[in-house]
Amino acid sequence: MKAQVSVEYLLIIGFVAIITIPLIVLYYNYTADSSDEIVISQITQIARKIVDNAESVYFLGKPSQTTIKVYMPRQVKGASLDSREVLFNVSAKSGVSEIVQVSSVNLTGNLPTGQGIYTITFKAGDAYVNISYK
Repeated sequence: MKAQVSVEYLLIIGFVAIITIPLIVLYYNYTADSSDEIVISQITQIARKIVDNAESVYFLGKPSQTTIKVYMPRQVKGASLDSREVLFNVSAKSGVSEIVQVSSVNLTGNLPTGQGIYTITFKAGDAYVNISYK
């Protein structure tokens, strides 16, 4: 009788494990995918803000200047300004994603890549906008 109870108990525990383990794996994959989508969305918004502010400052003229505050997530592996493009390299579960926003004005300067809150400054020049951060 005791052996039968032990076997039934082991069968119940095994059945629960067979159901629980795949659910845990699915949950982990879903949260990882959601996290990647959130980070990519954040970086896309930051890139769009950079382009919008650069264009606004440029069209206002040379002495114009403005600043914005942004939070850079830790997944940002690289950021650069390439003439009229803002480029971010973001580490995701599926690999490194490149996020690009195109500007109608020439951009020079540097962008932050480390995690944290940064103040980005935009200064209009004669034929460009200089971007710096603190």
